[in-house]
Amino acid sequence: MYQGLTRATSVWLLILCSIIGGQFLLSFQVHAANSIDGIRVWPAPENTRIVFDVKNKPDYKYFTLSNPNRLVIDFERTKNAVSLKKLAANDPRVKRFRTSTSKKTGTTRLVLELAKSYQLSVFPLSPAGQYGNRLVIDLYDKDRTNKVASQPKEDHHDIIIGIDAGHGGEDPGSIGHKGTYEKRVTLAIAKKLQALINKEKGMKAVMIRSGDYYVNLNRRTSLARERNVDFLVSIHADAFRTPGPNGASVWVVTKKRAESELARWLLKREEKSELLGGGGGVIKNTADSHLALALADMSKEHSLGVSFGVANKVIRELKKITKMHKKTPQNGNFAVLKSSDIPSILVETGFISNHKEEKNLTWSKHQHRLASAIHTGIKDYFMAYPLAGSYFASVGYKKHKVRSGESLSVLAQRYNTSISKIKTVNKLKNNALRIGQTLKIPRAG
Repeated sequence: MYQGLTRATSVWLLILCSIIGGQFLLSFQVHAANSIDGIRVWPAPENTRIVFDVKNKPDYKYFTLSNPNRLVIDFERTKNAVSLKKLAANDPRVKRFRTSTSKKTGTTRLVLELAKSYQLSVFPLSPAGQYGNRLVIDLYDKDRTNKVASQPKEDHHDIIIGIDAGHGGEDPGSIGHKGTYEKRVTLAIAKKLQALINKEKGMKAVMIRSGDYYVNLNRRTSLARERNVDFLVSIHADAFRTPGPNGASVWVVTKKRAESELARWLLKREEKSELLGGGGGVIKNTADSHLALALADMSKEHSLGVSFGVANKVIRELKKITKMHKKTPQNGNFAVLKSSDIPSILVETGFISNHKEEKNLTWSKHQHRLASAIHTGIKDYFMAYPLAGSYFASVGYKKHKVRSGESLSVLAQRYNTSISKIKTVNKLKNNALRIGQTLKIPRAG
């Protein structure tokens, strides 16, 4: 110790230093009661979602600044364990993440330098599924509603098919035994379906989600409407609490009560579907409670006929390449569903919770087969029942079941076509018809 100090004084100094040091340590522990353990950035065409993974429930405040535009977030009694250098590398809205100094001791201040001013949404999320506590920040483009303008449809227009790849971004959907994320399977199949549809003259595909980001459930149907979608197909991979169930299925919303065990299981989990801030099917080997919400906007009576018609044709094609969990269109009475003027189906391409089907769903060739079956089913329906003014209506055909007393000449006159065209389309070798026979009738022109 210092010269001139007595032994007793030295002892008291050591005790005092120990007390002060303990108080400092205690103070640090109090101020650092929480920690930021991860930061995820999900850029999308209309918005960017930033998710802060925190150890405990976040205690935070935030404010915005202009000239230049910044968002400042203060995490109280929190330390940051995440590198900020490359977080904004691929995002068009956040130019840079950095720290700053807060006047409040123990507070971590993070600054997001923004490209411009955005509509802002900030909210915490409780633990759910594979996630713990989170703080979510959504930056929305202020002009996002004007990005996709509706165009009037002209004669011989394309039939526009909206393709909704389920889940995305921080919402992985159901997770298979080997760690397969549903969101990746659905997007892969959706992109293959998009390519097939765009190769088909008279059809055009519109992707509701084209990358690994989450689209708000209400926004999905809004985007479909803005883009004049004629039909919407939502693609998912099913899951259940046990690995036994397998096979594909096609869902259509009606007002009837759900009858299957799977539908009842989904319905029970519906209340938890927003716990992830984007969907509830993330728990491994459990039912996809996102189903109820992803089926939103599919229940208006006037669109059910089209929905069932397409569903049956898609099932017919899926049967050729995979096992069917249900051989007829399924329906459910989910309280959260809203009405819609867009005919829609939801295709469960298989059970990701089934070990064999999980492997198949990650196989590119099988994904292509699934996409081809969906494409063929949709095409066949609209070729048989084309929309007025569409290209299919000008070159396609409609179906007619032969009744007693009808002949080729009668049908040709009735439908303003020729006998030779009817024979060619149906590959008839003579003029003989039988009652109950279904014919393809070429359309005039």
